Amino acid sequence: MEFGPILSSLRRNKVGAALIALQIAVTLAVLCNALFIIQQQTALSRATSGVQDEASVFIITNRWIGDAGNVAAREQADLAALRALPQIADATVSNDHPLGGPVMVELITLRPDNPRSGTGAMVYEVDDHAINTLGLRLISGRNFRPDEVISRNGVGEHQAALGGVIVTQAVARALDPRGNVLGQRALIIPDGTTAPIIGVVDKLQSTPFAGNSPFAAQSMLLPYRTVESQVFYLVRTKPGQLTAGTTAARNELYRVSRRRIIVGIQSLTDARRDVYRGDRGVALIMGVVCAILLGVTAFGIIGLTSYWVSQRQRQIGIRRTLGATRGTILRYFQSENLLIAAAGAVLGILLALGANLWILRSIALARLPWIYLFVGAIAVLALGQLAVLWPALRASSVPPAIAARSA
Repeated sequence: MEFGPILSSLRRNKVGAALIALQIAVTLAVLCNALFIIQQQTALSRATSGVQDEASVFIITNRWIGDAGNVAAREQADLAALRALPQIADATVSNDHPLGGPVMVELITLRPDNPRSGTGAMVYEVDDHAINTLGLRLISGRNFRPDEVISRNGVGEHQAALGGVIVTQAVARALDPRGNVLGQRALIIPDGTTAPIIGVVDKLQSTPFAGNSPFAAQSMLLPYRTVESQVFYLVRTKPGQLTAGTTAARNELYRVSRRRIIVGIQSLTDARRDVYRGDRGVALIMGVVCAILLGVTAFGIIGLTSYWVSQRQRQIGIRRTLGATRGTILRYFQSENLLIAAAGAVLGILLALGANLWILRSIALARLPWIYLFVGAIAVLALGQLAVLWPALRASSVPPAIAARSA
């Protein structure tokens, strides 16, 4: 295919060609960044929380009413009753739970003389059953001993020293690039509590952060038994016993004491769905925007190319009279559109990179990988070729006699 006639034709239709190229450029810029955001959001909703077998874990939000008396003793009675149920593998009490709940972030440092050397971490107040209940992977050190767990009444009450603290691997690496923190004494701020780091678990999601955030897995476990008017019982059922376990747990807690309100019982799977509903919504909206934009671009190419075909019927008829085949005419319009789309793709890549830099500064999204630019360019080029196919087929079907009728 000779490009001379194509370039000559495009010079005569500069405005139309420029509009198509600009539309393709904008589509490519939006498509690349939207696909990247969709990937980030879907990856976020699938990010592991560190809890093994989330489908077997559920959360009971328990609130005491009236004068509950010795709340610490009541909690211990509740946990003993829950652990005794045949459907339940283990249970613990906590101030929080992965994938939702209140937010308590504190600073942990190995250098009390330089607090800025520390790092923020989500605080989980748990007993010695937490690691087994959540199925956390202890990669070094040990679990809390029962005698190390202290009942804590109220947010403001803290011990000057604890028997130990367990941190996630992300916290260990933030404190020491090599992660060699086991046995070192840490200071927790603003509590002023000190404790040796006795264990490191692989991961436990930090509620306020998720996904690609460097703080997503920065959590620490403190050996506090939370004694408050409202607590979370985290319960792990035996495999396949989630439904039966939630029902049995509710009934058993009410049997132990009616001086309570069970605010809610939610599986960790449902908690994941709820906490990431917004992220899935963003991905869905982005997908719809991409589909609409691709549709508008395709119809724009079809409409403008159809107009060009109707304007050039006599020219096409003359070429057919001189021996041009239907395939030649078809390739002509496909090549013409390919040139326009390629120019739009180059401009679109530049726009996509510029948009990504703006997004980087605005919402701290990761840098756009080149694969998205490549896939986006291929997508718009393929869209252009498909969109021009029907007008090109119409052009190729113009009979040679049309030139004589137009003379």
